Formats: sequence, C-alpha cells, structure tokens
Amino acid sequence: MAGGQDGTGCTCLGLPTPSSEPSGNAMDRHGSPAQMAGFIAHVEQTFSTLQQPCCSAPRNRARCLPGHDHPLSFPQKHPAMLTTPEHTVELRGAAVSWAPKEKSSKKNVLNLKTRDGSEFLIQHDSEPIVATWQKAIADSISKLSTDFPIHDENGNVGDFGAKERLGNNKDEDKKNPASGPVASSLGSESDTSKVRNRLRKLLQKRPPLQFLRERGYIKDQVFGCFLQTLCEREHGTVPGFVQQCIQTVEHRGLDIDGLYRISGNLATIQKLRYKVDHDEHLDLDDGRWEDVHVITGALKLFFRELPEPLFPFSYFDKFITAIKIFDQVKRSKCIRDLVCSLPETNRDTMKVLFQHLCRVIDYKEQNRMSVQSVAIVFGPTLLRPETEEVNMAMHMVFQNQIVEHVLNQYSYIFPDS
Repeated sequence: MAGGQDGTGCTCLGLPTPSSEPSGNAMDRHGSPAQMAGFIAHVEQTFSTLQQPCCSAPRNRARCLPGHDHPLSFPQKHPAMLTTPEHTVELRGAAVSWAPKEKSSKKNVLNLKTRDGSEFLIQHDSEPIVATWQKAIADSISKLSTDFPIHDENGNVGDFGAKERLGNNKDEDKKNPASGPVASSLGSESDTSKVRNRLRKLLQKRPPLQFLRERGYIKDQVFGCFLQTLCEREHGTVPGFVQQCIQTVEHRGLDIDGLYRISGNLATIQKLRYKVDHDEHLDLDDGRWEDVHVITGALKLFFRELPEPLFPFSYFDKFITAIKIFDQVKRSKCIRDLVCSLPETNRDTMKVLFQHLCRVIDYKEQNRMSVQSVAIVFGPTLLRPETEEVNMAMHMVFQNQIVEHVLNQYSYIFPDS
C-alpha cells in the first residue's frame, strides 16, 4: 500500500485495483522467495494485497478519519516508486462494515475499525471492486484469532499497537536494537508499571474522607441526603435549610397569593439547589431569590428528594390504617402515638414544618391556602409507599387526609409547641 494525501488533507492508503495490475510476476517485484515468505507472514496480520500492485489512481484509496487517535502519515512518494507498504493496519480483532451516511456521503464506502480504536474509510467508485476488498478484509480478519498474541522468533510477545515495518532491513535493526516490536512492548509495559506504582502511592497517601470534610475540601450535599445523616452532620434535629426557608417565607409575608401552590421558576430553583449543595454560606435575601415561590419550591423539592420521606416507609401502612379508624377519638390518639414514636429528627422536623403550615393556613383569606389545599400539596411529598402499588390513587386520598388531620390536630399531637 502506498501513502499520500487527498484534497481534504486526510491521510490516505493506496489500495490495489484489478484494472491497474501490470504484467510480470509479483514475486519479481518483492525479492527472493525467502523474502517473499517472510513478507506473507506479515500480510496475514495486515490490511494489504501483495499479489497486486498499488494503484496510482487517486480515487481508489482508504481515508483515515480526521480527529482519531492514530492518524497515518506517509512520505510524499509516487506509488510506483514504493516496493513495500509504508504502513500496515493490524486486523486482529478488527471489524469491517459498510460506512453509514453520517460518516461519508459517498457511495461504496467501507468502515474499518481496529482494536486500538482507529477507523479507516475505504472507498471506490466501482461497487464490485469495493465488494472484493470487503470480502478480502473480512476473510483476513476471520483467519486471525484474537485469543493468541503475536510472537516473534524468540517467543516474545509483540505489541499489537506498534507500527510494523515490512521488508528486509536487518542492518538498521542491528544499529538500533531498541526499535523492534519487543523493545516497544517492554517499554510500554515499563511505562504502565510506573503509572500503576504512582497511582498506588497516591491512593495510599490520600487523606481520609473525614479529614477532607473537616478541612472543607468536600461538602456533602443537602438535597437527596437522608434526614438522619443530614441532621447528624449539622449537629441538630432539624435541617438548617428547612429552618432558613421557613424563616424567609414568614418574613416576606404569609399573605402572598398561592403560597406553596404556585410553582416558582424551575431554573432558578435548580440554581438555588446547586448553591445549597456547594456553598456553606447561603443568603436567601440575595436578589436572585427574591421570588418567594422560588423559596417555597426549593423547600418542597428538598422534602420530595429525601431518600426516605418525612413519614418513614415503615410507618406508611400504620398511618393508612390509623386514618381509616372510624372513631375520631381513637383515630386522633393512634395518629398522635405514631407521630411520637417517629425518630427524633423526623418528629422534630415535622413539628417545625407543620407549625409553619398552620401559620400559612391562618392567612387563608389572603393567600387562598386552606387546610385542604395545603394537604393536597404536601400529602404525596411527605408520605409515600416504598414501592409503587396498584391502588396508588386510593393511597393518595389517604395521604392527603393524614396531612390534613395532623394540621387540624396540631395542638393535640404536639402539645408542647
């Protein structure tokens, strides 16, 4: 194969065509029979057809895709002046297929992918010729087994990714013994070993996670964190972000229409979420968060993204059973006992949140947020089953009723508030 460049600047591989074969024996063009035997051994692992000469027509070529890791480069020589290929392509583990339209707009284009990630486009105007090439490449690939590496005469393993040099050039090898594939493989293995040792030392020297947290290099996220874990990290029983949101909403006014019902700008809410997760110093009085619906939207998002809701999964069926009790006194007592039995962080956070929601309901004439409206908004957020069930619609009714009951019986459930 001969090398050159086409008009697009892509490196090309010259491919033989049946029409360009001159008279004469291919054995005469490539040296003695002994040389030819060694030459064929390389041919079985490379993409070339030595029985035919290289074509001088510029359109019969294989183009290397631009931007790939291993672009091909060749000296600017006329194909007729070359007796051996300037470059070979390792076919062991390769794959050949027809190129899709997004890779080439031309017809009759083959796409050759090697095991090292390189890709080559092979094109000819004649469909029969390209079909012949495709069959020859596919046959060569099928003959090569990917289970056995390439061995040299001494039994050493060669480098699959090395660029092989064909031809009889023993004098140069004697002058530069490190240029062979075995030396390249040893050098590559040595470099890989050095990198592994450096990585191993780096991992051994890395500081513990707790140290990085104490120094402030790593800050655990707030959104999507378990409530118990978040409170332990903050050394409290109610997340600081929840308290900060509640204080801001109450400071700006509880008489705002559609409080917690109207959604804020989703993009701004996501920006606030990112700020909370990556910045310890959150200022909700910043002008970026001037819309109170952004604050309420972020607070609802926090509870919605808890891995386990405020009403834990293990309590879901218990609360559903309690809300179905017909007797009102027994129902209230059962729900109060369930709330009191919740983990401390869940109970205290529920107490703070529902106290705030009761204040919102006190302004229902201005904000049009009744008990039923608040229960519809927070029911599915605070209480949900661990797995989706068939009677999900019926559960949603009970979820809203449970939240509504806690709001109506807040003073009875939390007498010390």
